[in-house]
Amino acid sequence: MGTFREPRGGMVVFVGAGPGDPDLLTVRGRRIIEQADLVVWADSLVHPGVAALARPDAEVLGSATMTLEEISQRMIEAARAGKLVARVQSGDPAIYGAMHEQMVLLDAADVPYAVVPGVSAVFAAAAALDAELTVPEVAQTVILTRLPSRTTIPQQEQLRAMAAHGGTIALFLTISVVERAVAELIAGGYAEDTPAAVLHRVSWEDETIIRGTLSDIAAASRAAGLTRQALILVGRAIDPQLRRAAAANRSNLYDPSWSHVFRLAEGRGRSPSSSSGVAERDQP
Repeated sequence: MGTFREPRGGMVVFVGAGPGDPDLLTVRGRRIIEQADLVVWADSLVHPGVAALARPDAEVLGSATMTLEEISQRMIEAARAGKLVARVQSGDPAIYGAMHEQMVLLDAADVPYAVVPGVSAVFAAAAALDAELTVPEVAQTVILTRLPSRTTIPQQEQLRAMAAHGGTIALFLTISVVERAVAELIAGGYAEDTPAAVLHRVSWEDETIIRGTLSDIAAASRAAGLTRQALILVGRAIDPQLRRAAAANRSNLYDPSWSHVFRLAEGRGRSPSSSSGVAERDQP
C-alpha cells in the first residue's frame, strides 16, 4: 500500500509487536493498538502486556487457534464495518510473519492495509549479547534464515550454501533441529569453535541465554530443554573477546585519519570547491 498512512476506520494495520517486552513496541504500534476497534494478536508469541494496551471496549482475539481464513474473515468484516483493525504479530511481521498470505486475502477483498515495523528478535538478541553483528574485518554480512521442516527451502538457500558466505547467521524456527543446523554450518565452512548463542524468549521475563560454540551449543540447548521460541546466532562477530582488543576491528567512520563527506581527516585542508567543506575525493 506504499507509504504508511494515518490509521482510520475501515482498514487493517499489521503491527510488529517486537520480541517480547512491551517497552520494545514502537510508539506508532502502541498508538494503533490503543485506537483499534478490533485487535487480533498472536497470543502464542506476543507478550500479553501488548494486547493489554487495547481499549476496554475493543474486541480482542487471540489468533493461535484460528486458521488463516478465520483470521482474515474477521478482519475483513470489521474493516468493512468501518472499524480500525490492529493485526498484532511478533517481532517484525516482515520476517517469518505469515503476513503475505493475509495481504493476499485483504487485496482480494479490496480492504486497505498498512504495516508498522517492529523490533525483530535478531536485533533484540544482539542487544542482549552486547554485540554488533557487523564488525569491521570480522563480518559485514548478516544472513537471516532457517532450516526446512514443514516449510520447504529453495535449493539455492540451503543452510550449507548460506554458511559458505561466512559472516553472521541468525537462525529462526530452527531450535528443534539444532543438531542438524550445526552439522550444516560446519559442512558449509564454519569451524567448530565458531561462537554461537541461543536466546530463548529474548526480552521476556523468563529469557534464557546460552553461549558457546558450534561444538557444544546443541548439547547445551537440549540440556536446557529449549524446543521453541529460540533464536540461534552464529559467527565471530558475537564473540565477546573481540571487545578485549579495542584497537582492532575499528570502523573507519570515526577514525581521525579518515575523511568523509561530513568531516575531514586530521591534518587535511578544506577544499574551496566543496560547499560542505569536504572535497569529493575525500568522500568514501
